[in-house]
Amino acid sequence: MTKKDIVRTISEEVGLTQQQTKEIVQKTFDAIIESLVREQRIELRNFGVFEVKPRAARKARNPRTGEQVDVPRKHVVTFKPGKSMEAKVRELDAAEARRVADSSTPPADINPTQPKNSSDDSGRSSGPASPPDGPSGRWDND
Repeated sequence: MTKKDIVRTISEEVGLTQQQTKEIVQKTFDAIIESLVREQRIELRNFGVFEVKPRAARKARNPRTGEQVDVPRKHVVTFKPGKSMEAKVRELDAAEARRVADSSTPPADINPTQPKNSSDDSGRSSGPASPPDGPSGRWDND
């Protein structure tokens, strides 16, 4: 999602023009940045905490040459999500786990040890079905 998407969504919900909404969104971002620079912390309830933290100087390695390089001390912005955001993200994990479990469980009427359409006219199994010669549709619809 981009800033433009955020502006469009908010302007539709609130009833302001996109230009007015863009100014409000930009001023909000500017206020967050200024607060971080001055106070080094901003807490937004039910969203999260932005904080400026110093990162110590360290020795790193140039991956191309293998040479050791000194990385100076610097300040970085960190974000810790709030409880509400964490809960919604966990819901995504739970939904994905359910989707994976549902797709890996074969339907009750199919015997997982015997491939479908693998018996001849006598009802005996002819062994595992051979793979198709080429692509036969979507791979994720099995």
